[in-house]
Amino acid sequence: MTSNTTGIPPGMENFIVGIIGMGDMGKMYARRLSDAGWNVEAAGISRVVAEYGPSTKQNAIVGGQTSCKDPEIKAFEDYLPPDVDIVSCHSLHGPRVDSRDQPLVLIKHRASEESFNKVETVLRCLQSKHVYLTAHEHDRITADTQAVTHAAFLSMGKAWHSSRQFPWEGARYVGGIENVKINLTMRIYSQKWHVYAGLAILNPEARKQINQYAESVTELYKLMLGGHHAELRDRVLRAKEKVFGSDDNPKWADKPLLRDAVLDQFSLGQRAADLAPLPNNHLSLLAMVDCWSVLGIVPYDHMICSTPLFRLWLGVTEHLFRSPARLDEALRVAVEDNTFRSDDLEFTFAARGWAECVGIGHFETWKERFVNTQRFFEPRFAQAIEVGNAMVKAVLESTKS
Repeated sequence: MTSNTTGIPPGMENFIVGIIGMGDMGKMYARRLSDAGWNVEAAGISRVVAEYGPSTKQNAIVGGQTSCKDPEIKAFEDYLPPDVDIVSCHSLHGPRVDSRDQPLVLIKHRASEESFNKVETVLRCLQSKHVYLTAHEHDRITADTQAVTHAAFLSMGKAWHSSRQFPWEGARYVGGIENVKINLTMRIYSQKWHVYAGLAILNPEARKQINQYAESVTELYKLMLGGHHAELRDRVLRAKEKVFGSDDNPKWADKPLLRDAVLDQFSLGQRAADLAPLPNNHLSLLAMVDCWSVLGIVPYDHMICSTPLFRLWLGVTEHLFRSPARLDEALRVAVEDNTFRSDDLEFTFAARGWAECVGIGHFETWKERFVNTQRFFEPRFAQAIEVGNAMVKAVLESTKS
């Protein structure tokens, strides 16, 4: 092959790209890099930097695509020869999302401009938006935009599993917001357990945030159980102002991130047109904003590094809080309606269970919790993935317009 047919610049014809096992994302990288004309070697997924680092080719460039950079960079520093340059990266999306226009973080940790430019040239075949951060900045922003989002969906799935229900078969989980909850929960549980375990357990910022989310869920649920409407409303509105701004000076844009007309198309279940959905207090969303408020996180600050899941979750959360009537109804239901109190109890248990699991820091415990719920939903994944992919694509397209 020549650079004319592959798009490889002159002088880089013999540049070799090596990938050491990274699961589905590694496969996606290998496929896209290979299609672009780069030479790619895929080694065994169980190989570690400690084994191969010392024998790295002289003056090579090494990087990783892990979701948590702290342990990755430490391993590179410990085991790579000093002549080896380190340029790390991380695509902020899953393997089923088109990489075009999605954020791709590039970390020039220990490298010359020439080496960094070569890495950037190689990765242009992904057609992503390049974002330049340090390893520490990456881990903080990744935690802010992914950790609590994943915890919410993991908790929903565990709660539905514990109550032995496929939520789209009932009358409560229908409509735009509910479609996002269901489709993205199924999307997460259809992937390999380690995809989310590493981010949650290895990133100290993520562990802190997942613990706070569980605390927020628990404290809000206790207010609901006690019938403390005024206290609940005051806490939620204070959190709203910290996260979303005041009515006079809102932090959200004039145009909502999501529209019901788009989301309503992607339901896994069937509902009669004249049948209104059952009330929902949206504990998962109220707790999300409460968590962000306690931790001082303003989600809009990191939109350039946000994942599709985060944009969807922020979108439905914003959707609830942009409407005073919708938010008032959720707070009323939270205190006055006991119909789904058992569902909320299971969700609270699930959120606390994931936080405890992350706090212990044991991957096998995480794996067992994840895989058990995954098996429950597995018979429905084929339909859920198809609908979920279509929803993500439609929503991403609508946010561009």
